[in-house]
Amino acid sequence: YQQQLYEQQRQQCASACAPLAPTAAAAVGAAAAAQPSGSAIETDLGLFELLEGAPTPDQLTTVRARPPPPPVSTEELQSFLNDKGVMVDEAGFRERVFQAGIEPTARHEAWKYLLGVYPSGSSSSEQQQQRHQLEVQYATLKGQWQSIGPDQARRFAKWRERRSRIDKDVRRTDRLHPFYRGRDAAAHLTGLRDVLRAYSLFNFDLGYCQGMSDLASPLLVVMEGDEVDAFWCFVGLMERLESNFHTDQRGMHAQLTALRGLVQVLDPPLHALFEERDCLNYFFAFRWLLIHFKREFPFDQVLSLWEACWSCPLTPHLHLYMAAAVLIQQRRVLLTDTALDFDGLLRFCVELAGKIDLQGTLRLAEVLVVIAGQAGRHCLAGLS
Repeated sequence: YQQQLYEQQRQQCASACAPLAPTAAAAVGAAAAAQPSGSAIETDLGLFELLEGAPTPDQLTTVRARPPPPPVSTEELQSFLNDKGVMVDEAGFRERVFQAGIEPTARHEAWKYLLGVYPSGSSSSEQQQQRHQLEVQYATLKGQWQSIGPDQARRFAKWRERRSRIDKDVRRTDRLHPFYRGRDAAAHLTGLRDVLRAYSLFNFDLGYCQGMSDLASPLLVVMEGDEVDAFWCFVGLMERLESNFHTDQRGMHAQLTALRGLVQVLDPPLHALFEERDCLNYFFAFRWLLIHFKREFPFDQVLSLWEACWSCPLTPHLHLYMAAAVLIQQRRVLLTDTALDFDGLLRFCVELAGKIDLQGTLRLAEVLVVIAGQAGRHCLAGLS
């Protein structure tokens, strides 16, 4: 299985093998050269020096507590709403989610706030009206692809190609999860297929690309098989991640370049090692960024990671700091194993799946945001 993952990621890397423009590294050059402020912070990996302009340790109030507070419950979610059902403290809600996550029973509603399905400031009655409109729109999209008969499909190559890819990917997505193994497994697989087919028509310019089923599947699970809610949550998620799937790979190139800049700022010796081994394209992190670590953690931990990324008050690009944190956690092996050329490094990163401590890595990622300060923000400038 690991070999299959390695080969799949290697093929993705090869197809996106255009050289990365060294924009981020050049852009952060001046910022990275800034003299440290003299402040430092103790982490699980030792003492880190704060870059000039970064907050001091006593300002690290957003970094998650250890142990974390209890997750947001359905009752607490209601406490953020007024008597008309309007969320009156969205910042406070997101801060709580970031610090502690959400109870599984509360995710169905909470994720619709995090992913923008519920418009900001909308009341319960407005959300009910919107729900009816979204049901109608989704039914229309389903009707469109369901109405494509054999004669039309024979003349519609783009649709045939997308339908085939969706059907193939759905059959192998999260098949070990109980949601797709119980007595309702067939209905749930059909629901996932229908959500992806509808999206391929909703966003016809983008269509369907490998990896989208990895993103849509957890949404359908959290929405307990409700296709309408899962579809519109997927639309909200793809508003953030659409550039990951552009055929020209510009979105992924930009993120890999930004990650390269972050590592150069945060761990220059590790960056120098990647340069020495001709790995500055950072394609070993391609899958991590493409589907936001979906295959690197157990399913339930992926849900916790995603909601932390969606609610993070520090940066909209927490997943990039997560990638930097994983590399820094593995720096001892990376710096001492002389056999890790590009192929070895790619295999090494694939084989980390299931071996990364989520909470420790999240804590380190949050600390790295603060340590990087303005230099880190400079690396990420221009990302959507």
